[in-house]
Amino acid sequence: MSSPAGCISQPIPNGRSTTPMNARAKPPTIRPFTTSDLMETAKIFFDAIHEGTHTHYNLAQRLAWAPHIPTEHEWSARLQPQSVYVAENCDGESTGFMSLTPDCCIDLAFVQPALMGKGIAKALYDTLEVQARENGLVRLWAEASYAARQFFTRQGWIVIEPQIVRRSNEREVVSIPNFKMEKSLR
Repeated sequence: MSSPAGCISQPIPNGRSTTPMNARAKPPTIRPFTTSDLMETAKIFFDAIHEGTHTHYNLAQRLAWAPHIPTEHEWSARLQPQSVYVAENCDGESTGFMSLTPDCCIDLAFVQPALMGKGIAKALYDTLEVQARENGLVRLWAEASYAARQFFTRQGWIVIEPQIVRRSNEREVVSIPNFKMEKSLR
């Protein structure tokens, strides 16, 4: 597979691409979500929860949070009222996404697990915050996972309070800890 000029990527066994240690990666392209992104973002959501949060959440918690890859109908309904941005690499592959609800909540912030920590979430967040400021929003909030809490804290957010979300899986009600967070845009 060849890459466009200025884009250095290398296939890895799971089919995702990454940047060699000695090369500088081109920053991801951030663009508005389109319906063609529907199932690719649903898979990123599922994979990020099941592979990317395993150090913070046990299997029962991850299954209660995301029991399956959302169907097209489920995912479309969830994303429909939101402003969603997608990150893509130089090969046009989606690498992450972030969404903002009408009530100023960053509802979804997910990156392919193999690419976490590579600046994709930061690029998405910077785009979303600029848009929020341009639209006159004065505050953003989120219910952040352990990993997202660390990310948002680096962006100047504060924890309002820890909380427990209760979700049912096939056998039981599961407690999933997270953090209510916010950032003033004033």
